[in-house]
Amino acid sequence: MIKIIMNGCNGKMGQVISRLVDEDSEVEIVCGVDINTQQMNDYPVVASIEEFAGEADVVIDFSHPSCLNSILNYCKRTNTPVILATTGFSAEDKASFTEAANEIPVFFSANMSLGINLLISLAKQAAKLLEGNFDIEIVERHHNKKIDAPSGTALAIADAIDETLSYPAEYVFDRHNVRRQRKATEIGISAVRGGTIVGDHDIIFAGNDEVIELSHHAASKEIFAVGAIKAAKFMVGKPSGMYSMDMLVSEMV
Repeated sequence: MIKIIMNGCNGKMGQVISRLVDEDSEVEIVCGVDINTQQMNDYPVVASIEEFAGEADVVIDFSHPSCLNSILNYCKRTNTPVILATTGFSAEDKASFTEAANEIPVFFSANMSLGINLLISLAKQAAKLLEGNFDIEIVERHHNKKIDAPSGTALAIADAIDETLSYPAEYVFDRHNVRRQRKATEIGISAVRGGTIVGDHDIIFAGNDEVIELSHHAASKEIFAVGAIKAAKFMVGKPSGMYSMDMLVSEMV
């Protein structure tokens, strides 16, 4: 049985993961961590991860970037792998957990959906094949409560495509302010906010007389929870280093 510490356990994602873990005989949550210490499940809840004195095989974090240092300190002290599924990390935050990966196994993904990561893999293949002949646009849609734009996933898609291209791409976020003809080296990134859209991402390759689109539609937050639990299983026993959903997907294929 894989023992999990769930950081952010009383948030929306923490509760979805808790429900799915209850249905999975291979994993269990031994402790939850949340500023709201109400016990909403069968496991104990503490306000700080340092208050947990038991044993765990992995930490899943779906909370807030402000919790990063305490999580990394705990994981380094206990030599525990960590799944960082929180969004909104700064460049400084990313440098911190990348450095921590010298001591512990660190799994980070801008999106925990297996489908999104397959989409990224397909987008890289398409970009390599279509380079020079197709314009690339990314459109993402999310609910009206989402604050950041564009989404971290849209940026991750753009970065993956950029790494594949033989030239450095220029990201264009707002064509209203760009009063010129589109450059061939651009990747356009557009954000839509409305209603209760969980998360949609479209990658458009527009060429002469033909258009190719790759799309992913998230119907619920459960897909991210499934990915986080698979990542937890994947990380147990791994040596120190940085790990990603791309590595997990590659191992599954």
